[in-house]
Amino acid sequence: MRWDIFCRVIDNWGDVGVCWRLACELASRGDTVRLWIDDASALRWMAPDGCPGVTLVDWSDEGTAAAAAQTAPDVLIEAFGCEPAPDLIARFAQRATAPGAPPSWINLEYLSAEPYVERLHRLPSPIFKGPGAGLTRHFFYPGFTPATGGLLREADIDGRQAGFDRAAWLAQHGVAWNGERLVTLFCYEPPALPELLAQFETAAQPTRLLVTAGRAASALPPGPEHRGALSISWLPQLPQAGFDRLLWSCALNFVRGEDSLVRALWAGEPFIWQIYPQDDDVHHAKLEAFLTWLGAPASLHDFHRVWNGIAPGPLPELTDSRMAEWRDVVQAARARLLAQDDLVTQLRRFVGQSG
Repeated sequence: MRWDIFCRVIDNWGDVGVCWRLACELASRGDTVRLWIDDASALRWMAPDGCPGVTLVDWSDEGTAAAAAQTAPDVLIEAFGCEPAPDLIARFAQRATAPGAPPSWINLEYLSAEPYVERLHRLPSPIFKGPGAGLTRHFFYPGFTPATGGLLREADIDGRQAGFDRAAWLAQHGVAWNGERLVTLFCYEPPALPELLAQFETAAQPTRLLVTAGRAASALPPGPEHRGALSISWLPQLPQAGFDRLLWSCALNFVRGEDSLVRALWAGEPFIWQIYPQDDDVHHAKLEAFLTWLGAPASLHDFHRVWNGIAPGPLPELTDSRMAEWRDVVQAARARLLAQDDLVTQLRRFVGQSG
């Protein structure tokens, strides 16, 4: 099948990260993909080697008209309600009136564990106005249960993790690891960050904090690399495969947004999720719904609430027994997800049925 994926970059790279993983996974299964994106700059470090079968189209340059004049796709994916340009929709509508199977128009929605996802997943939305009048768009919701669209997952993810050499990867990235506890820091500006650092600094167990480039590095208070029992390593911007390996390396992962949450689940290690904050605080309910699905114990609930600024501190202490409990919870959730079909499998099945 031929797929066109439309992506507008809002901020923090999550939207382009999800769309790129989706495009590459479709291509890995033999499909042809064009990714229409209005700002592809992040892909220079996120995916420096590109991906066979995936073509980038700069949504904002003169190449758009030429690309739009080519054969319309079998499937149009509108990522996160990004509203493709009218002339592109018109070209797609022409394809719908041509002989053969009609194309599919999918609105790929944001990830959530809230109950409405199961109700709205795969619902049709007829188009009555504009160049797409007469077409039907379907909502497709990623999610954590069999009644949703599932999560992005590579077919060979278990094999990749089983063959991963942590020590070699750390050495390759200049991390002087001496057996201490490894922790990923990928965050916005959590109010409890100074308290977390203080907990690491005074702990009996030494910790090395691997700080990702960008907002996490900027949020870190200035100071030396060694601070009591805490050592800090600053990482460069990592491609997606490198970020996955970072999460596989660590005993605890602090992640943010949508794409890294999913990658933390596949890593199978304890993690703390900083959800994208919204002005009307609707992210509070979204976080609680996820923790409920996860089966998080009280300590993991409490840590998330404090980390996200929803409740006052202190942060629960990161004891060995607590970390082991959290890991069991994540491993059980990962097993549930592996028993379900992944997002790309479900998408390909759905458009085949709807066509």
